[in-house]
Amino acid sequence: MSDRVVLAYSGGLDTSVAISWIAKETGSEVVAVAIDLGQGGEDMSAIRQRALDCGAVEAIVVDARDEFADEYCLPTIQANALYMGQYPLVSAISRPLIVKHLVEAAKFHNATTVSHGCTGKGNDQVRFEVGIGALAPDLEVIAPVRDYAWTREKAIAFAEQNSLPINVTKKSPFSIDQNVWGRAVETGFLEDLWNAPTKDVYDYTADPTVNFEAPDEVIITFEKGVPVAIDGRPVSVLQAIEEMNTRAGRQGVGRLDMVEDRLVGIKSREIYEAPGAIALITAHQALEAVTVERELARYKRQVEQRWGELAYDGLWFSPLKRALDAFMQDTQQTVTGDIRMVLHGGSAVVNGRRSEQSLYDFNLATYDEGDTFDQSLAKGFVQIHGLSSKVAARRDLNQK
Repeated sequence: MSDRVVLAYSGGLDTSVAISWIAKETGSEVVAVAIDLGQGGEDMSAIRQRALDCGAVEAIVVDARDEFADEYCLPTIQANALYMGQYPLVSAISRPLIVKHLVEAAKFHNATTVSHGCTGKGNDQVRFEVGIGALAPDLEVIAPVRDYAWTREKAIAFAEQNSLPINVTKKSPFSIDQNVWGRAVETGFLEDLWNAPTKDVYDYTADPTVNFEAPDEVIITFEKGVPVAIDGRPVSVLQAIEEMNTRAGRQGVGRLDMVEDRLVGIKSREIYEAPGAIALITAHQALEAVTVERELARYKRQVEQRWGELAYDGLWFSPLKRALDAFMQDTQQTVTGDIRMVLHGGSAVVNGRRSEQSLYDFNLATYDEGDTFDQSLAKGFVQIHGLSSKVAARRDLNQK
């Protein structure tokens, strides 16, 4: 049997051309692996058939929607992970899942090499190859688009010369990546930072002004950091994301326009739509504010940033990421309760919180009758708390 190459297959031009190209250049058989992450669009059976028609000896379709939601989106919710304070890691958290299935397919088919369709300017090449190295360090990697400077024109010419069954007549001005967690859009006229996004950029979200007269109030229930019900109806994590995509998306929630610091050292303008992600993270943060002790919450916020950076930088399977996962999981033991929020005009605004694990004590917080906070203790606390600063200030004044 010939050597085999396992290819991460999207069904698009580049990875379709890669099947035939890899076979011709290396003499290897190609096994295409397509992953359903809830991206919608074309039917996965059509994508599988296209891979076979382009010359793959086998084409595998994996329905990983629940796996993606439970093992990748959920940890992102629990980490409140927003890269640069905004981006909920739409593409970043999907890559390690794809890598996992590529490695499993490589082992099953006795392949020595895996391949992806990433360019040399993006983050995904790092996420794929570092992830593969962490799970299967002996596998080789081929990246035709990056390593052989493919352009769209070259790919089209190759497809035509080799009679590949690929329709390339319609060209989108954008580069788009999407899954159930969100949608990422770049390139085209968006590369001019002064150009505002047009209506055709968006698909997951409506214009925030469209439903402005009809706000949507929702109650999200969490158990130990896991969204388990919406408006009292039990849901899986996947169902929670899907429903909030619909409801928050209808209100224009989750639109992001940011200049992002890529791992490769360049700045890139990115448009994101992540209505479900932003709504769920907002609700989760609000519940943690009620149920997580002050010092733990403070430290967790520092860890959240590092966790997000590791995920963004392709280090999902790293020892540090695994250790931080254990910390995150421990912090979720008391994150149980309900959050009520209003989805309206592009915003998800929390207006109600309740939890049996709440650390909020009404009698300590109130300024009215029933106040149990002993204010007489505060004077000494304030004096001691500021003592070191006061001593230093006195010294500095004496030296002037």
